[in-house]
Amino acid sequence: MPLLQVTALTKRYGSTPVFADVDLDVAAGEFVAVLGESGVGKSTLLNCIAGLDTVDAGEVRINGICITTLPEPQQAVFRRLHLGFVFQAFHVLPHLDVAHNVGLPLLLQQRADPQRVQSLLDAVGLNGLDVRLPATLSGGQLQRVAIARALVHKPQLILADEPTGNLDPATAERVMSLLFAQVRSEGAACVLVTHSRAAAARADRVLTLTATGMRAA
Repeated sequence: MPLLQVTALTKRYGSTPVFADVDLDVAAGEFVAVLGESGVGKSTLLNCIAGLDTVDAGEVRINGICITTLPEPQQAVFRRLHLGFVFQAFHVLPHLDVAHNVGLPLLLQQRADPQRVQSLLDAVGLNGLDVRLPATLSGGQLQRVAIARALVHKPQLILADEPTGNLDPATAERVMSLLFAQVRSEGAACVLVTHSRAAAARADRVLTLTATGMRAA
């Protein structure tokens, strides 16, 4: 059974379809990149897979659990335990310093691990910035905070929305290597959405999202 199964997923805003009949299977240990032009619904697709947005048809199963039919409180618990989400808009908490933002998923699971937090900060090149507040960071640094936070609790499924969009080429390559290593070493799966073919180059498969579904790139 694939770790992630997306079947005939359809999303509309009013009568306007964002995408329709999207099918996607991702195995444990697999890294899949989804390409598409701006506005085609790549971020919306990730939100629907995570249960952060409702769908009009179809279903999403993660490890055999259909999250599209779970009540919202159960969806939230499932996300907290099993998903890592790299948001394009970062969504860091402004009143928490870097280390506490990164460690938040572990804190919510009541298993704080300062060493794990520090290892992720080192891995994304933020060592020495653990006590800084988000308002003092650049966009690229905030992006790396979001990436470290998504990986700190070793999620089964990583959903990454343009994770290298605010990074210089060298840092982008470092981050992609980190995502790839997490997938391979932890047996996780990753779905990355991007418009950058360079970012997608490390993936095991590259797909293209269109208004009528998903196809091989």
